[in-house]
Amino acid sequence: MKRFIVSAILIILCFLLQTTFFKGLAFGGIVPNPLIIITSSCGFMRGDKTGLIIGFFCGLLSDIFFGNVIGLNAMIYMYIGYANGKFHQIFFPDDIKLPLFLILTSDLAYGFLYYVTLFLMRCRFQIGFYFLHIILPEAVYTILITLLLYPLVLKINKMLEESERRSERKFV
Repeated sequence: MKRFIVSAILIILCFLLQTTFFKGLAFGGIVPNPLIIITSSCGFMRGDKTGLIIGFFCGLLSDIFFGNVIGLNAMIYMYIGYANGKFHQIFFPDDIKLPLFLILTSDLAYGFLYYVTLFLMRCRFQIGFYFLHIILPEAVYTILITLLLYPLVLKINKMLEESERRSERKFV
């Protein structure tokens, strides 16, 4: 129950950061995507099911407030969370290279999938322009924010795991 509440608070906090604080720090209309950071992080820290669930709620929140099609972001974020959850077995908390790579890949995948579903289906074929002016700058900006946000998410996850271990020892 504690993990559920903390996850809900993290999702809402990242959404608020993305829609308020980071909008003020936008470079050329490009805003980092902390919802990708939280989805990917929860996926590779806790596994594919957790990544899928967190991704669904991050995407649904984004769809409700800003989406053109309800469910599109939820679907993309679910896939991203699930795919990151497959790396749970090789995740080491002290190594930041894998999380940075996975978050970068996740943001690039999100931008590409969003382009394919919303623009390519409408016969807008400027993938090079979209990649160079939107997808790539957002991915770089998201990675820079990851360097600040990821250690906080990692610390929260460690505290929750320690709390869960203590509660398990009480029952044994």
